[in-house]
Amino acid sequence: MDDHSAFLLPSHAVTEIFTEAEPAVARLEQLYAEATAHLSQHFNAALRHGRPASRIRACYPEVRLTVTSFDKIDSRLSFGHVSQPGTYATTITRPDLFRHYLIQQLGLLIQNHGVPLTVGPSTTPIPVHFAVAGNPGVSVPQDGVLDFSLRDVFDVPDLATTNDDIVNGTLSHFSDGSMPLAPFTAQRVDYSLARLSHYTATDADHFQNHVLFTNYQFYVDEFEAFARAALADPDSGYTAFVATGNAQITTPDGVLAPSAKTPQMPTYHLKRANSQGITLVNIGVGPSNAKTATDHIAVLRPHAWLMVGHCAGLRNTQALGDFVLAHAYLREDHVLDDDLPVWVPIPALAEIQIALEDAVEEVTQLEGFELKRIMRTGTVATIDNRNWELRDQSGPVRRLSQSRAVALDMESATIAANGFRFRVPYGTLLCVSDKPLHGELKLPGMASQFYRTQVSRHLLIGVRAMERLRDMPLERIHSRKLRSFEETAFL
Repeated sequence: MDDHSAFLLPSHAVTEIFTEAEPAVARLEQLYAEATAHLSQHFNAALRHGRPASRIRACYPEVRLTVTSFDKIDSRLSFGHVSQPGTYATTITRPDLFRHYLIQQLGLLIQNHGVPLTVGPSTTPIPVHFAVAGNPGVSVPQDGVLDFSLRDVFDVPDLATTNDDIVNGTLSHFSDGSMPLAPFTAQRVDYSLARLSHYTATDADHFQNHVLFTNYQFYVDEFEAFARAALADPDSGYTAFVATGNAQITTPDGVLAPSAKTPQMPTYHLKRANSQGITLVNIGVGPSNAKTATDHIAVLRPHAWLMVGHCAGLRNTQALGDFVLAHAYLREDHVLDDDLPVWVPIPALAEIQIALEDAVEEVTQLEGFELKRIMRTGTVATIDNRNWELRDQSGPVRRLSQSRAVALDMESATIAANGFRFRVPYGTLLCVSDKPLHGELKLPGMASQFYRTQVSRHLLIGVRAMERLRDMPLERIHSRKLRSFEETAFL
């Protein structure tokens, strides 16, 4: 780390002690605002007048607490406490965006351990790219455009503090001896906030706590129709619908301005107070997109994410339009092998499974043994080759049979595995759109009829499942099943 004395730093960035969460978060907001204003001011001056006379720096605010005993904590809670004595710390970015989350998490720590929090500047610099990211009138020029090297004056993103070492369980202590308090560092969060804006064409503050992933545009059309109906119902609790380009409506007949560009992962938000609405992300096809989307949405700490997409049915007893509720995953997607080995089991989560099955019963009006007519529960296989049918089928088909798989797609296991890795409750409900092993391929004529009859109720099932999860206590959804031996206190 460079000597801070060589830089022009913000003034009045002092450390303070707090015994209540809300004042602590207010101080975090103040420190962050002062730091980013400092960087923005000097960056704008450098664009106008050339290289500053001195190097410029501002650091992320941080939260620290020290616990001196093995406190007896309510063992039913999987978060809101630390496991052993020691000093714990985390850097914080965008405290305005995470205000409700921070008050909740810090309040639990104060309540459970009875110790004060220390809030002040950290030693981790804020990259100038992230400091000006929220200002639409300012952009960081490419290297070589300015008459001086940007990194000679300002801090730039640092991969040493932009990684998943905490959530992957490979970092237990920071260099100063403190232990992680949160699953992500501030730079890692900023990195994902920037990527989210790029990939989804919507700002991070529109994202809701319940996220649906799909792999077809048809679901987007149904989601918008559902959203407009919800906005027409004053008892629904939904307040706005946001489309790509941050176009927003608050009435059912509102007009959504078209986005200037089509993003890689078009995203839509049906908003509710305290971010308790639903976000839909069209991730397209493939495990790489599924990993990319979940890598970045994870920093927003959603309460659940579900995959509602199409799949290949692998059993002769299945029919087009049948549902598959995943209770296990065969991972042949490979994109997470370096972060989460394939020998790690990805368990089904009871709360999610029940919410999905109840939603299917509500929408289809079938229950009990009759539900088996249209829904199978079983293993979903996820692969990374969309045209696997064109290769020698003996090997893949044998593995699919040995795994007892009932469906195959290219996204579900990736989304579930990243949910497990990031401690985000996950689930999968797929709809059979073809049966390649039985001569029913996904062809245009079959697809159009299928889409007309099935997409609407499949999307509605996903929405109803999320509404059930929204009504559950937070501690029930974020259960201990997703927590390892040594966990961060923050969700």
